[in-house]
Amino acid sequence: MQTKDISKNLKEIKDSFPNPECLLVAVSKTKPISAIQEAYEAGIRDFGENKVQEITEKAPALPEDIRWHMIGHLQRNKVKYIVPFIHLIHSVDSFRLLKQINKEAKKINKSTHCLLQVHIAKEGTKFGWNKEELNEFLLGDEIKTMHNIRIMGLMGMATNTANKDIIKEEFRALKALFETFRAQSLPENVEMKEISMGMSGDYLLAQQEGSTMVRIGSAIFGSRNYN
Repeated sequence: MQTKDISKNLKEIKDSFPNPECLLVAVSKTKPISAIQEAYEAGIRDFGENKVQEITEKAPALPEDIRWHMIGHLQRNKVKYIVPFIHLIHSVDSFRLLKQINKEAKKINKSTHCLLQVHIAKEGTKFGWNKEELNEFLLGDEIKTMHNIRIMGLMGMATNTANKDIIKEEFRALKALFETFRAQSLPENVEMKEISMGMSGDYLLAQQEGSTMVRIGSAIFGSRNYN
């Protein structure tokens, strides 16, 4: 079933936020320009896409003040297409990808804002860094040479389960990791400011556990459109 009243859905979602300061990123993947425009007219400026092709097709057709968020798995050979205009890449799941982002951003003399995606889910299908990899990278020397990226925080995706205790435990672990790094002396291009966790089914739990950004799609736009 498609949910048509986007502005009404947005108001209900925002009214339900335990933390009004938490940023709502409207996940517009598979949605038409008209639906994104309706959300824009309802006051939304942050939109998330999980495919490079979709984001590059939609961005030129929509208002220039939209802040585009890349939230899906990003292939290294596609980085160059989004670096010129992306607001934030949530899904930086490896050191190799981060190096590519830095390389492409350097070409256009830009500093690209990124979140490091941490593997917090019990299921093996999610991408991301583990605690040891993060520790080695964030406290190492190589990050100090990456002058065209800025790490703004962490991102995580919880296990796809109805068990709220599991989801809460995973969100809590990500927040604890975030706070551990925030308490340390980090390189100049690392600012532990944002923690992106929570989607349509668990955004309330995520906010209760300290999320500063939630990625909400179906609760705003209705079920996904698959070709």
